[in-house]
Amino acid sequence: MSIKRTTTAVVIGLGLVTLSACGSSDSGGAGDPKTVTLVSHDSWAVSKSVLGDFEKQSGYKVKVLKDGDAGQAVNKAILTKDNPQGDVFFGVDNTLLSRALDNGLFQPYEAKGSDQIVQQYRIDQDKHRVTPIDSGDICVNYDKAYFSKHKLAPPTSFDDLIKPAYKNLLVTENASTSSPGLGFLLGTAAKYGDDSWQDYWKKLKANGVKVVDGWEQAYNDEFSGSAGGKKAKADRPLVVSYASSPPAEVIYADPKPKTAPTGVASGTCFRQIEYAGLLSDAKNTKGGKALLDFLISMRFQEDMPLNMFVYPVRETAQVPEEFVKFGPQAEHPETMAPAKIADNRDQWVKSWTSLVLK
Repeated sequence: MSIKRTTTAVVIGLGLVTLSACGSSDSGGAGDPKTVTLVSHDSWAVSKSVLGDFEKQSGYKVKVLKDGDAGQAVNKAILTKDNPQGDVFFGVDNTLLSRALDNGLFQPYEAKGSDQIVQQYRIDQDKHRVTPIDSGDICVNYDKAYFSKHKLAPPTSFDDLIKPAYKNLLVTENASTSSPGLGFLLGTAAKYGDDSWQDYWKKLKANGVKVVDGWEQAYNDEFSGSAGGKKAKADRPLVVSYASSPPAEVIYADPKPKTAPTGVASGTCFRQIEYAGLLSDAKNTKGGKALLDFLISMRFQEDMPLNMFVYPVRETAQVPEEFVKFGPQAEHPETMAPAKIADNRDQWVKSWTSLVLK
């Protein structure tokens, strides 16, 4: 089993990317004005019946272009903004949002139903360039069986992770190549502040933290608590992943266990928000607006959790029982204003790389 969530390649400098040209000037990127094209990261997913109902009701055929990891997709979208690959972009999160906005990636549109989105996620209310779509918590997950076997209490906080009892137990992702890796770094910066987060990472490094490129490798190859990790004989019982990973372990298991084999250290969480927007030079703006309306409709919002393992942002949307039972969102996650992320992200990643990887 491979539980798939966004593993973002955070390309600090925008390199050269060669891409094919898009469709005609009045089409949805496919030579057909009744086609609307969604550009997204590889973790985009929706139930066929839900998407089919939207296509039937709206009259638009949805074409989905998956463009790799989220960071890679954002960078491509910026490089091609004058001749975009599609009409709507989904999957830019709060760690990279400033880059997209500063480069003029999106045009204003206030999606229908925006007033039903949780207030704290509506960070671009004056210009309406992006619409919040989902949220999720990046947190340390732990292997319950390991800690039970060793009669050791699992960690619950950032502070716990630097204690001798947890030496050589944690694997995390590279903050320069992975969304959860970057989120974990931002979580420590939010927790310890500008002056102390580097000291924390020095202690974490001394305590044997292992760093790998991306989430797939960390979770499925290194983490002993995942179904994939068990097959690979992984030896790290702590991993930076998502609060929604435990319910995924239950949902994908056959037979389904009564309890999740993994847990979440709730004091290590950083809140991640994903957004969508109408691309600045979209060929089919009318179709793009209809698609954005759909993304925050109750039907899509309630379909999303079991497809992309994220939480809806619509206030009254219901989540599956497995999420409530095995993967509740953190009550007090670390957060950071997008402006602060924008001002510090690249320098923090550069400092982190020098400190942890060298």
